[in-house]
Amino acid sequence: MLIWLAEATLAERAALEIPGDGGDFVRQCCKMATGSGKTIVMAMVIAWQVLNKVANLQDARFSKNVLVIAPELTVKKRLEVLHPAAEGNYYEAFDIVPSALLDKLRQGRVLVRNWHALAWESEEKIKKRRSVDKRGPRSDEAYPREVLGEMANARNILVINDEAHHAWRVNPEARDKYLRQRDLKDSAEEATVWISGLDRLHRACGILKCYDFSATPFAPSGGKSRAETLFGWIVSDFGLNDAIESGLVKTPRVVICDDIVPDAKTYRSRLYHIYNDPDVKDDLNRRAEPHEPLPDLVLNAYYLLGFDWRETLKAWQAAGLPPRRS
Repeated sequence: MLIWLAEATLAERAALEIPGDGGDFVRQCCKMATGSGKTIVMAMVIAWQVLNKVANLQDARFSKNVLVIAPELTVKKRLEVLHPAAEGNYYEAFDIVPSALLDKLRQGRVLVRNWHALAWESEEKIKKRRSVDKRGPRSDEAYPREVLGEMANARNILVINDEAHHAWRVNPEARDKYLRQRDLKDSAEEATVWISGLDRLHRACGILKCYDFSATPFAPSGGKSRAETLFGWIVSDFGLNDAIESGLVKTPRVVICDDIVPDAKTYRSRLYHIYNDPDVKDDLNRRAEPHEPLPDLVLNAYYLLGFDWRETLKAWQAAGLPPRRS
């Protein structure tokens, strides 16, 4: 779908309109089940982009400069296989590119960075700094030199976001709500750094397109995940059922009955303050749908209470005492 959207004529795409995320650069998302081969697809996208650009340097639809953003250092290390010259690279390992085209592919530049590399210090943070370093914030010209290194002079960069559900644009009207909730605060701050960094790169270098890859491409809403929170720029959906039918992932086993009783000592503190627990507090005043299950903490509270009653009954019966009625 990514290839068709780039190469189809305007007439073929006349009735197709893909919403953006509110930013100035184009984003297109591929929803892919975990384990279905996102890294391989990324390698195919890079090969398609670079080889087309090398074949025709004037073709503005393509780029031979690719920036891949990873959500953590472990994933960043795994994505090193996207470097065309790296040992064990996917282009050779999976025969994505014929050996005769490998030299042309290596004319492209692929940079893999962790999302933390997109961060910068604002004037407000610098004023609070206690060190002797009082240099001001980096300009839009200095910023790409730090993030992109030798690729800083490139223009129309192709960006690939791995695990792109971490890269959502925080609505300014809802920012305070996200920051008040402990489970969303870190996600909102990461998303702000990620997207704001790409905005700065777009102003300085220009982002040709941004391709997102994720198994769960939606922004957190503060409640249960709902269909309306899905990224509006999803252009393909290869879900779990497709991955299972294709033999790419194993068939999940569904638990019918769980007879394991939770450990009361582990839950004692949380049950004592159950109404202030993050898993329960946010849902106290929300109207629940009839099909929605209770929060796990509440269910475990019921299980522990029932287990305690049953064990007490067994003890009474063993002592020859009748059960008490209240």
